[in-house]
Amino acid sequence: MELVFLFLLIVLMMSALMSGFPVGFALPGSSILCILAAALCGWLFEGDSTAYFYQGGAFEWMSAGVTNLRSLYWDVERDTLIAIPLFIFMGIMLQRSRIAEDLLVSMALLFGPLPGGLGISVVFVGALLAATTGIVGATVIAMGLISLPAMLKNNYSKPLASGIVLASGTLGTIIPPSIVLIILADQLANAASKANSARNAEYRFATGELTMPSQFDVVSASAGNMFMGALMPGLVLVGLFMVYIFIFAMVKPSVAPPVPYEGKYDLRFWLRLLLALVPPLVLIITVLGSIIAGIATVNQAGAIGAMGALIMGGYRLTAGKRGSFAPAILAVISLVGIWIVMSVFDINVKRINSVEDIWGIVFASITTFCLLVSVLWSLWRAYVIEEMLKSVMMETAKITSLVFIILLGAAMLTSAFRAFGGEELIRDFLTSLPGGFWSQFIVVMVVIFLLGFFLDFFEIAVVVVPIVAPILLSSPEANITAVWLGVMIGVNIQTSFLTPPFGFALFYLRGVATAVIKTIHIYKGAAAFICLQLIGLTIAGVFPSLVNYLPNRMYLSSEMSPPPTNPKLQYCVEKYVFAYYDDQWDELRAAIDRAATLSDASYLPEPFAKKLGQSFDQARASFDMSKDVRAADAAMNEYVLDYRPLHKMVRRLQSDIRKIERDIERLKWDRSRLRYDKEASDQDRKLVEERMIARESEIKALEQKIPVAWKKARKGYLVLEKAQKNARRVYLQNVDDSYRTIQDARKLIADAGALEAFAPTLASLDAAIVNQAPAQAGNIIKAAEKELSQIHGSSSIKSLLTKARRVLRGDSPKRDEAAKFLVEARERFSEEVAWRKRAANGLEAGLSTYNDAIKYSIGLRLQDRLNLEQASTIAECKSVHRDISLSF
Repeated sequence: MELVFLFLLIVLMMSALMSGFPVGFALPGSSILCILAAALCGWLFEGDSTAYFYQGGAFEWMSAGVTNLRSLYWDVERDTLIAIPLFIFMGIMLQRSRIAEDLLVSMALLFGPLPGGLGISVVFVGALLAATTGIVGATVIAMGLISLPAMLKNNYSKPLASGIVLASGTLGTIIPPSIVLIILADQLANAASKANSARNAEYRFATGELTMPSQFDVVSASAGNMFMGALMPGLVLVGLFMVYIFIFAMVKPSVAPPVPYEGKYDLRFWLRLLLALVPPLVLIITVLGSIIAGIATVNQAGAIGAMGALIMGGYRLTAGKRGSFAPAILAVISLVGIWIVMSVFDINVKRINSVEDIWGIVFASITTFCLLVSVLWSLWRAYVIEEMLKSVMMETAKITSLVFIILLGAAMLTSAFRAFGGEELIRDFLTSLPGGFWSQFIVVMVVIFLLGFFLDFFEIAVVVVPIVAPILLSSPEANITAVWLGVMIGVNIQTSFLTPPFGFALFYLRGVATAVIKTIHIYKGAAAFICLQLIGLTIAGVFPSLVNYLPNRMYLSSEMSPPPTNPKLQYCVEKYVFAYYDDQWDELRAAIDRAATLSDASYLPEPFAKKLGQSFDQARASFDMSKDVRAADAAMNEYVLDYRPLHKMVRRLQSDIRKIERDIERLKWDRSRLRYDKEASDQDRKLVEERMIARESEIKALEQKIPVAWKKARKGYLVLEKAQKNARRVYLQNVDDSYRTIQDARKLIADAGALEAFAPTLASLDAAIVNQAPAQAGNIIKAAEKELSQIHGSSSIKSLLTKARRVLRGDSPKRDEAAKFLVEARERFSEEVAWRKRAANGLEAGLSTYNDAIKYSIGLRLQDRLNLEQASTIAECKSVHRDISLSF
């Protein structure tokens, strides 16, 4: 019966949407009605309101829906939704203040003389508007009103002109900053968490381990990562559109003839072009650049964009009047002043220690006040001129409310869908498909594409994504990132604006196009660009580095980047280091041999010299140990050629067995319920028993399908896996111990001066033992120990001071014994100072040279962070999806 109510839920939702009922009310309304209907029917026909739910009951699922609603507002980790009204305000302000119109006209004059140049300029401007507005409706309408008449006037083909406007207008869904990407990031972050839980459960079943290694975690998505991931695919689409228009115009000039510019390319023309082009570009670079550089979060970048759009709108609304650029100029001067002040002064109002700090606060306050004046000045202009501010704020509030109402409705719908087992049904269907992850992925993408014919992108993003994304993300076969999945869905959703009969961009253009543009022209024009978008989707799917590289590079080169020892980086760090060995081993070996003579210095303490010598031996052994690791990997790779198909088949059978076992558990619950239900018939109880027996027979049949060779093959795999882990563990321990010794030696020598400066403190302890009370003397010695603990390698001296302090305790303090320990400490101190000072002159230079030679190979793991070249290489390695299914 659960399937009946699931079907009812889908029918109700689709009927409401197709009839034009508001989406924000259709989603929760159909959900609540179906949940209440299932509870009522269960109570009437079964005497149990929970009988027709997959699990739980109406109260639990209504509560779950409310919890989903609350999480949109109270979940701290989902605060990126705050950026939505900021970017909406930014886009509408730029569109209403005619910044977009100026940009389009100027670029058309520049590119017009080329074949198809006017169309190329429309795509170029559409990409810039997408990066500044991110609102498809506003962009399509603006482009339709401005560029479509211009193209028709210059004899462009009606279908081609319509297609260009449609395609360029929909770029706002994928080129950041985009509202669609923010919504997808929010949905995928939650989906990644669920997928990670599912993958953990799969790992526990496969290995028996309680916790899954962190390197197998599902990579989540943030709005900033989604922006970076979508940037390159967005540019690929722009390139495809431009190339198509240019080639089409070259092959058939009559469809997109050149548009000669009748004016002169003089200084006035270039100034006009710069004034139209530079401000939007600066705004784009500032918004995206602040996210990439880690200066601002997505919310803060949205605030920067809104403020920038307000200032730009302020001077455009007063174009041609005296002083129109005054607020913008004041803002630029203020920002430059703030940058200079922050570069010169350490601004911290909680830590003012000098006159210089006071001047820094004063200058920062002045520049900030000037920036505030420029913003308020622009705000006043937008308020008084054509009531621009009011209209922009009203439109922003409407669109933002629409977005959040849909999100709330989708949260309730997702709860109802799970209440009737819809998620399990889809998971069972997808996981039963032959071909593994990629067949599942293709089916999902086809379904999303087809839904685009009928549903808006918001409905797809908030209804479909939460259901299918956890299933796809949890698969270890492809081990995809949430960012890649989000961008692929985003590009796919972009086609929903173009696909007839309900593509929203088609309606927007139909509403503003002249009567000479027929609906069939719009459909024909959209068809070619739908194909181009599908080509772009395929490119992003085949080359995942286009999506994953920038987020990885941004993360690994940021101030918050993980150290090279991070387990999630080990696979790529190892590849980098082993390639370095292959290219530079002769140079490394020579550097090790030169450094090995350093441990022969006669003045070095024997333990130190011995440990240093062992370090060089360990470094020499690194290359051979890396060969052992690669040999173990090669043995495993050869073995899995035959083992992988068997592993995949058995794991699928075991997965099917677990599904049946879950079904049996539900049947047991039904049997228990019927046992105490007086109104239940014996036939009902017998039917449940028969179904249980049948399901248990299915389990036995599946178990018999598992090949006899499976246990032996699995054992062989585990043996090779253990050999891999042991070889890698031995290698890593060797290189870490080798380089850690060099680090410790350099710290010992570097602290020679600090140790020598401790001499007066050490000398004063004699008087303290003789003249002070035992307790007071103990406190003085303890203070000396604390000072000594800051000096590297001074533990032997410190331990003697600790012994001296301890014998002063108790009722019978032993001053003489404490003095003896102090004498030993001074002797040890003199020895340490002597050899460290000599080492500072005779050993430090050699160790420094050796450190520089090995720190990015043998010693890479113990560096604080990756350098830019390493970050780039490892980001490229991590950008490729890697099958980890054999570990599950």
